[in-house]
Amino acid sequence: MAHLPAERCLAIIELLADGARAMPLGEIAERLALPKSGAHRLLGTLVDIGWAAQEPDTGFYRLSMRLAILGQQFYVATGIPDLCQPILEGLARESREFVRLAVIDGHALVWVAQAQGASGGLMYQPTLTSNTVPLFATASGKAWLATLSPEEAMPILMKNGGLHPAGQWGPSAVKTIDAFLRELKATVQRGFGTAVNEAEFGVTAVAAPIRGRASGPVLGTISIAGPSARIDARRMNALGAMVQRAAHELATLWPLRAARSVREDVGDVARAKVPVASA
Repeated sequence: MAHLPAERCLAIIELLADGARAMPLGEIAERLALPKSGAHRLLGTLVDIGWAAQEPDTGFYRLSMRLAILGQQFYVATGIPDLCQPILEGLARESREFVRLAVIDGHALVWVAQAQGASGGLMYQPTLTSNTVPLFATASGKAWLATLSPEEAMPILMKNGGLHPAGQWGPSAVKTIDAFLRELKATVQRGFGTAVNEAEFGVTAVAAPIRGRASGPVLGTISIAGPSARIDARRMNALGAMVQRAAHELATLWPLRAARSVREDVGDVARAKVPVASA
């Protein structure tokens, strides 16, 4: 299937966003399997409309701040900072570990907010640079997919890269589909997802799904992660109970976000219909 120019431009934006570094034309063309002439033309378009910039000293290309600004505007508009962030901060203080919120975006799970609860000693900071959650090796990915049937979960897993090559992840990351399905079954029985030395070596995480209503679809996940050296099986269960409580609390806020959005839209329409008195 032929790729549209818009799809290729988005692929360039995603590539430049990964790691937030400047890249030469040749590397961009090679990474995206594009002819140099075509990549040069698309980059020129992105520069012209303000999405990218070319460094004068090296000729390398990088993203402008436009994407970051739009992302921040969208993030604020979702209501996460004022409605969800206080819950993340509270959970971080209670657990004294790193807390993350992820939301479902199509067939992907995307991290959107975080809070740090560790104040000293071993302090976990994620090394994963992408905001897209690797489903097979994370507690968050398992927490989401465990709410689906295998027939629903497997296509989503494959659309997110399936089981990634060995060696790129922690030593305990699952290596077969059968093993992953067993993980999902264990997650259902336990009530929360776990990952020990999977996404990152030396890191243990737990996560719970956030449901808008009891039988409704999952909206996202909330997770706690920290050094495996201080999270044994007993503490993992305690943290699992914490993320389940936080997930329930977050679920009660989701309708408020939706309702507030509707009220704001209705208010905008109403204000637009009010006649303006002449001066």
